[in-house]
Amino acid sequence: QVQLVESGGGLVQPGGSLRLSCTASGNFGAIGAMGWYRQAPGEERGLVATISVNGITNYEDSVRGRFFISRDNAKSTLYLQMDSLRPEDTGVYYCNANFVVGVKWSEVWGQGTQVTVSS
Repeated sequence: QVQLVESGGGLVQPGGSLRLSCTASGNFGAIGAMGWYRQAPGEERGLVATISVNGITNYEDSVRGRFFISRDNAKSTLYLQMDSLRPEDTGVYYCNANFVVGVKWSEVWGQGTQVTVSS
């Protein structure tokens, strides 16, 4: 079974920075696209950023230029550097990735990590 474990969330003041990490464990082959999603209180989960196998990135408009997604395939780890944080960035951040498990692709979600931006 493949698991994703996020870390790095917490409380930060507006304008501050946080770095989220997400590490995969278990039995899997290749790792495909990976991404970060967030869910604010009372809202649906939505895209923050994604990164392809060869490093092509995509960002939600409100975070472009402030957040930076990256991956270390050797460590099976996904990162999200978040700068110039705003109160509206508050929410639970979830890691998502696609893995080859056996002979098929499977989508896996992490358990989430809370990010709170407040003075």
